[in-house]
Amino acid sequence: MVEKVITLENVSLVDFLGADNQNIRQLAAAFPGSKIISRGNEIKIQGQTVVIARINDILSSLIEHYHQYGIVTDRDVNQYLSATSEEAEGRVLAASPDVILFGAKGGVIKAKTPNQQKLVDTVMKHDLTFALGPAGTGKTYISVALAVRALKNKEVKKIIISRPVVEAGESLGFLPGDMKEKVDPYLRPIYDALEDMIPAEKLKFYQENKIIEIAPLAYMRGRTLNNAFVLLDEAQNTTPSQIKMFLTRMGPTAKVMVNGDRSQIDLPTRQKSGLMQAMDILKNVQGIGYVEMTSEDVVRHRLVKEIVEAYDKFDTDEMSRQAAQAGAPPRRDERHERRLREQQEPGSPTPGAELPVNHEQAL
Repeated sequence: MVEKVITLENVSLVDFLGADNQNIRQLAAAFPGSKIISRGNEIKIQGQTVVIARINDILSSLIEHYHQYGIVTDRDVNQYLSATSEEAEGRVLAASPDVILFGAKGGVIKAKTPNQQKLVDTVMKHDLTFALGPAGTGKTYISVALAVRALKNKEVKKIIISRPVVEAGESLGFLPGDMKEKVDPYLRPIYDALEDMIPAEKLKFYQENKIIEIAPLAYMRGRTLNNAFVLLDEAQNTTPSQIKMFLTRMGPTAKVMVNGDRSQIDLPTRQKSGLMQAMDILKNVQGIGYVEMTSEDVVRHRLVKEIVEAYDKFDTDEMSRQAAQAGAPPRRDERHERRLREQQEPGSPTPGAELPVNHEQAL
């Protein structure tokens, strides 16, 4: 027998569970071979794996229903119990405009800043969107939420998420394991976001059936990405040829997002970022959306915003210092070296310099 625990967050237990836990009792009665126990804000399910997955789907739908209407009635429980698994999965709730998605634990996922909302609106209006911004501005999280929403609403048939595998100052090449185990550390932020939004059993099902693909950028070569929501994350670490390859994979019914942070380029020093070049080349192409996020959009710890601003100030001061040095008059020793070079050039005596003495004539 398998056990699963669902934690209710931001939920009024009386309005969700019903008087005397009537809603949970009704759900438990529909699955006599399993146990559904409610204690505080936790619901514990025990039973066979297949049955638990079905109960989990129903509870997820009821949580979404609660966040839309603020209450769950016995009639609502009957409605979701009678719906087939496919109907429950495809049910589209008319949530408030600022809600992107309801998370796996019932939490509301929505834009928290004006630029995050601008990103949501831009993705809805364009098939290709570039989103730039510093760390902590929610680019990846919002993008993954939009992808999951499109999948749940059956706007696309699959989600494809990719990142270039570039090490940020550390070498992971000798980690043990197969290719997936070596690559997963690079893709961990994407897994974290997906686990917040999709129940574990459903996420596993999606991945096993290739409905959600998470892969290194190199795996995109030669494919046509159609009827899918495609996200390229950390695009600042692509080379020009890599991002061109990725953008030309776009099928006629695909929705594509490209995220990057120009301040965190981990490519070798002399290697040009493909993202920066692509934005310059494509700036006059119609139908492409662009969103620039700033430190004001940082939604992590308050110190992250101050760290980003401090580094931005440092970079600005450093550029000003380098520009000032480039335009400054040469130092004294540099002028001396230049004068010596000019004196050594044949036929180019320095004005005011003494001619060399012919010692044979002096004798």
